[in-house]
Amino acid sequence: MSATTDLLSNYQHLVEDLTLVTGGAGVFDVVVDGHTIYSKAETGRHADDGEVLALFTELVGADVPRYGT
Repeated sequence: MSATTDLLSNYQHLVEDLTLVTGGAGVFDVVVDGHTIYSKAETGRHADDGEVLALFTELVGADVPRYGT
């Protein structure tokens, strides 16, 4: 599953705006409210399945319910 699908499927009730920006050289950064929660440049690899979702969950807090629960 893609990071976008993960986020929107689980937290669509929290996401007010989601923008995908194309970049060169395989850039893949996930920025939430001005804070980078994942950067391919920093890790040297693409995010594993569910990794961005886990980082987002950590950011908003595990007590915030996922959509539909």
